[in-house]
Amino acid sequence: MPPKSSNKKSASKPTAIWYHCDVCETHITANDREGHERICPIGDHQSQTDKGESLEYIHCGTFYTSSLEVKKFEIEALKDMPSKYLNNLIFLSEGAMRLTGIHIGQEVMIKSTTEEEISLIRNVWPTPDKFLTTVFVNDEDYKQIWSSYAGHSWQIQALPKDQPIIAKTIVLQIIAKPGEMDDPLNDQQLKDLGRLLKLEYKNLCYTKGSHIRYDFFNKSLELKVIEATNMKDDAVYDLEKSIEKLTLNKNSNGDIFKIANCTQVDVVYENNEKQAENNEDAISVVKDDIGGLAKQLEIIEEAIDFALGLRDIPKGVKISRSLLVYGSSGCGKTIICEAMATKLLQKQYDTKSTFLPLILKLNSSELFSKFLGETEKNLNAQFDKVFHHYPQPSLVIIEDVHNLCPKHENNEVVKRVAIAFFSILDALAIKKEAQKCFVLATTSNVELLNPSLRRCGRLDCEVEVAPPSPEGRKEIFRCLLRKIENHRLTEEDIQEIAQITHGFVGADLANLVNNATLKAMKLGNSDVVQLNIGHVRDALLVVKPSAMREVLIECPNVRWTDIGGQDDLKLKLKQAIEWPLKHAEQFKRLGIKPPRGLLMYGPPGCSKTMIAKALATESQLNFLSIKGPELFSMWVGESERAVREVFRKARQVAPAIIFFDEIDAIGGERADGSSGASGSSVKERVLTQLLTEMDGVESLENVTIVAATNRPDMIDKALLRPGRIDRIVYVGLPDDEARQQIFQIKLQKMPLADDVNIQKLVDSTNGYSGAEIQAVCHEAALKTLEENFDASSVTMAQFEYALNIVQPRTSADLLRLYEEYMKKT
Repeated sequence: MPPKSSNKKSASKPTAIWYHCDVCETHITANDREGHERICPIGDHQSQTDKGESLEYIHCGTFYTSSLEVKKFEIEALKDMPSKYLNNLIFLSEGAMRLTGIHIGQEVMIKSTTEEEISLIRNVWPTPDKFLTTVFVNDEDYKQIWSSYAGHSWQIQALPKDQPIIAKTIVLQIIAKPGEMDDPLNDQQLKDLGRLLKLEYKNLCYTKGSHIRYDFFNKSLELKVIEATNMKDDAVYDLEKSIEKLTLNKNSNGDIFKIANCTQVDVVYENNEKQAENNEDAISVVKDDIGGLAKQLEIIEEAIDFALGLRDIPKGVKISRSLLVYGSSGCGKTIICEAMATKLLQKQYDTKSTFLPLILKLNSSELFSKFLGETEKNLNAQFDKVFHHYPQPSLVIIEDVHNLCPKHENNEVVKRVAIAFFSILDALAIKKEAQKCFVLATTSNVELLNPSLRRCGRLDCEVEVAPPSPEGRKEIFRCLLRKIENHRLTEEDIQEIAQITHGFVGADLANLVNNATLKAMKLGNSDVVQLNIGHVRDALLVVKPSAMREVLIECPNVRWTDIGGQDDLKLKLKQAIEWPLKHAEQFKRLGIKPPRGLLMYGPPGCSKTMIAKALATESQLNFLSIKGPELFSMWVGESERAVREVFRKARQVAPAIIFFDEIDAIGGERADGSSGASGSSVKERVLTQLLTEMDGVESLENVTIVAATNRPDMIDKALLRPGRIDRIVYVGLPDDEARQQIFQIKLQKMPLADDVNIQKLVDSTNGYSGAEIQAVCHEAALKTLEENFDASSVTMAQFEYALNIVQPRTSADLLRLYEEYMKKT
């Protein structure tokens, strides 16, 4: 039966050109009547006849058309409308709007009849019925649709009653063509772009695949909607999956979002799927690349596996969802975090799409904002991504967490951020969406952290990454050399390097290998790097342990051979310092503990300080030289803190030597057992701290105390007991043999006349100290220049003059004091 006119009485009215088919309940145009009779009834979403002719009709409130054109006419009523709203309009004939039940300004969706993806969400404005089935769009929309769906038919229908929904967040991806993004936007510019887009497109609707074009600082950007958050239930919708729920009836539950004041607009460069595809290329650090931290890696990996559900745990067992890694800079905290992230990504590739972890790295400096409340908002927004990722696992990495929650909250912004972070950590234990989340935080100074952050339920699990031991340094070297081809370092060479690089952390060792490699490349004649032990030794002259830069002193190259005599003292120092390192197995076999400390006392100028320098050079240990007055401070508690800091650094770079010159300045004897008024003096508080550090509850391993003084009788007795300063050595005036060795050393580089008799000089300097003998040689040389600048040698006469000028200054009373002290000890 042929279709009937939808208005027989008034065929001249606009609706008279539409006809209604009673068979398939479809409105068709007059031009399609003959074609419709051949295919009636029309199938669902049918857009062509059996001969390939396009069909244009209205069925169940949906308008099907193949006529899409660019609007080239102006409408008087819209001349004052802002451009962003004008560009969001499409134009339909009045008859088509009436038959589809669409009113002026209503939001409709436009999509291809052969594709599931919605192309546009636009508002409708009427045009005269003379245009019939033609739909007019702006130039940008036409280019977008025509370039993607050229030759397609279109269906236009009103949004379902429950659409659109207010979006909490919308993520836009910048679509960059090759060569257009040579200068990409930084993080701050992306945030600013998100704010501008929110203001520009507020009250407009978008869905998956919607494209937006925007000019930002003379850059024409094209953006695509890839993700959105529902304000209603705070759930993240994967729009590619949820779009499958869209139907062409008014009860559709499709995801169409409107931007409102409460919406947060985020801009990214690539979506999560593309990033997941490229993550495999980003894998650069694995556990095998980390040496000397096997125990720490095992603890951290186990904690992450339990928290993310990768290992089964008994019911009722509470697991920690956060962990703090602390240690000195360069010890490997960052590389541990990268290895843990790599492990999760590697598991994703092994299990294909069933395991999709989220790796979120938070930079505390990027979270802070000058606007009130913006910092807390940024922090919460980052963790919202984690909660929305549930039930898939998430790993949050926060480096330098002390910047986020410092111990001293200097202003209100820091205090509010710390409170917000505490609330998030507390929510990890009770919030359902946090059941697959783990927070891995790092800090280089645990003392700077807010104590509330380390309580149970927050960062309650802590792992220290200390500077590596010799065995650990050996493992690190093996990992570093694994990447260098054709090196000539043997296992013995690696063992030697590991033994002499005391206090070197992983970053220092990497720097050492890099410097050695550069030297090998510079000195080599071929393109192949032939790294050998000589290059590493040369690099050791340049690379120093980073943990010691604040306290390490550059000692002169003083050897034992530069010191005349003192053989007994040299032996005792070797027994206390060198033997425990070079013969550790023998010490362990006999149950011998190396001496904790050694005190050198004697007259001034008898080489006590010079012996300490030679000890630092010969033993190749880290050497910390402490002068007593530099520990004192006018501020209460600062002096004790300075002592603690010295010993902390020594433990950190052990094995090490702490040399206290003139220790009587800080280790002077206290009042007779009184702990009252005298205990309040700074000097006594420093001494008490020093005693505690040397032999207190916290053990002092591989750190040797070497002290020097001219007045041993003034040193507190508690400092000299066994377990603190075990050995007390008298460094007296040099005897005849020692003076002869000193003269030979000092006169080795001085041209002497034939009449100079060294034995006579030795006999004439009885009672002289080593420093006074050096002064005699110096005065003789100056006298020679005084008499004749062209003199080629120093004569005996000049030495006799120097002996008259330089007299021994060690008094008999002082020597008697040393003798009495020797009898007591």
